[in-house]
Amino acid sequence: MRSPVLPLTWHLARACGRRGLQSHLLSAAAAAAGALVLLTLLAAYLGSGTRADRTAWRTPDAVAAQQATAVQTLGTTYVDHRPVTVVSLAQLPNRAATPAPPGLAHFPAPGRTYLSPALAELMRELPATRLANRFPTTSGYGTIGEAGLASPEELVAVIGRAPTDPAITRAAEGSALDALAARARVDGFSGTGPSPFTSFDQQAALFGGALLVVPVIVLASAAGRLGAARREQRLAALRLAGATPRQILAMTAVESAAVGLVGGLLGAVVYTLLVPLLARVPYGIGTWYAGQLWVGLPWLLVVVAAVAALTSVSAVTTLRGVARSPLGVAQQADPRRTRLIRLVLFVAIGLYVAVTAHGDGLSTGQTLALIVLVYGAFWTLGPWVVDMLGRLLSRFARRPATLLAARRLSDDPRGAWRTVSGLVLAGLVAGFFTVGQVGLVGYDYRGQVAVRAEHGDVRELAVRARGLLTEAGVKARVETADADVYDGILVGDEGIVAHVRGGQEQLDTASTALSSLSPGNLPFTQDYVNAEGDTTTRLIGEMGLAVLALGFLVAAASAGLTAAATVLDRRRVYALLRLAGTPLKVLDRARIRETALPLVVLAGGTTATGIYGGIKVSEMFHLEPDASGAVRLAFCVALGTATMFAALAGSRPLLRKVTAERAQEAD
Repeated sequence: MRSPVLPLTWHLARACGRRGLQSHLLSAAAAAAGALVLLTLLAAYLGSGTRADRTAWRTPDAVAAQQATAVQTLGTTYVDHRPVTVVSLAQLPNRAATPAPPGLAHFPAPGRTYLSPALAELMRELPATRLANRFPTTSGYGTIGEAGLASPEELVAVIGRAPTDPAITRAAEGSALDALAARARVDGFSGTGPSPFTSFDQQAALFGGALLVVPVIVLASAAGRLGAARREQRLAALRLAGATPRQILAMTAVESAAVGLVGGLLGAVVYTLLVPLLARVPYGIGTWYAGQLWVGLPWLLVVVAAVAALTSVSAVTTLRGVARSPLGVAQQADPRRTRLIRLVLFVAIGLYVAVTAHGDGLSTGQTLALIVLVYGAFWTLGPWVVDMLGRLLSRFARRPATLLAARRLSDDPRGAWRTVSGLVLAGLVAGFFTVGQVGLVGYDYRGQVAVRAEHGDVRELAVRARGLLTEAGVKARVETADADVYDGILVGDEGIVAHVRGGQEQLDTASTALSSLSPGNLPFTQDYVNAEGDTTTRLIGEMGLAVLALGFLVAAASAGLTAAATVLDRRRVYALLRLAGTPLKVLDRARIRETALPLVVLAGGTTATGIYGGIKVSEMFHLEPDASGAVRLAFCVALGTATMFAALAGSRPLLRKVTAERAQEAD
């Protein structure tokens, strides 16, 4: 026997009327926004991994001497605080030809230098004494292709040398404490160690995704709950007419999945169109190549299917009342109370998280799990707090608008919570990053340029350094440093230190003048010493701003769509109140108070929790809290408040139109 579910679902969808179509459109818009943000987060995570992989070839993985075909060195220098990665390659004689490194068509011959497009452009912009003279060549410059670069702005040079060149034989070996320099015999470029400038990118993206994934899932699941009241009324009538609970659930699942699928596909299309624009957003070492942010068709379909499934499951879970008591739903006789167990669960989860966070050495997975638990705790507690607020407010209400708001909070606390949940969870993110976006206290060696002396006499190097600096027109005082001095810029290495007078331009000129002083040992400044800390700090700051922006975008979308859908769901109640003589202004004030009260109470709690989480994560990375975070926090709170009232104001015309319709429409 053919199932009547699909034909009946299609018939009801076609006969749902204009208001029903509006609810479907709102649900599809929520699903589209959820899919768009999920795909953006996934693109950032996968793309940062791809970028890190593209830098791995520069750090040589040593092979046995008999197997080696070339010698590779890695060095790093700075210009205008920007790192320049320098890779030197030398083909060993009487060995098999070494394959070309990524981004190059051939293995570089001695004297041949390849530059990234950004480095070539910067060399044309700056005087040669400041940058270009660091890369002498006898046969012109080649170009490094996209395959060898992590970002279009990356500064990279690949230099071909002879195996007996001092720049190869005297290059620094590097160590675990100095990942910006290395030397090894190689037979290819299948390195596994990404550059320190990209190695933390994916981990930071994962943290950002963990902070945003719950609000995004909430938004996507809200797509299935928009128009829930209208759907319950309609299905309760069918249930009373003889439909079985299984048929009711199947009809809801099919209808919601179709809406979620349409919304998910729309979000996927928007994401595809936005990829070139998203690629311009800087993150870590720079902007992206568009291909790095393309998640691929399989992931695209997985996200769309996940959004459709989430929408369907969310809609089905709202129908327990219809299956259990269709008459009560039809008469709206079942106030949706919450239970005290929500508070008990919140306290239990809070204690567990607080005790666990005090422990040392939390792994990335444990930290992410704690973040998800905190989200879950607030999501569990939210409806209960809204219910309690409604009951308390109804006892002391003195104005009609306040009394109406209190009744609505008590009658449907979950619905009121869904309206504010996006901004409440965004408050958690804002509190986290206004404190967690901090600066690492690095070493202060301002005005110093150092050169290690791996070989040769240090005093002789100092004499030569003074001559090179004088010839370049740089005023500096040159000192020697012994190997037993650990509180200087050379940190226990033997070499020379030039104290340069003047600004950054003079420092760059000094670095260029001293680049040939000790072959294989590039001059460096405090930027080199603080590279890892500065990279991490800058990355956390950029990730924090991105998470805040996306968090408030998600919250605004969630609040606006939910507010509009709520007006549609309650249009019969609003219309009856207008017929009874209630002014539209009173209804609008009640709607605002119904949203503002739980927002103030719950957002305060989540913001405080976010601040606590930011302090703990800062401690994990040995960072110090930022005193200026209060200003950013005030800005975020003001932005969130403005977003909420803008969302409510956006649905005010719909409220006016709905309440103007005196006759009830048939669903």
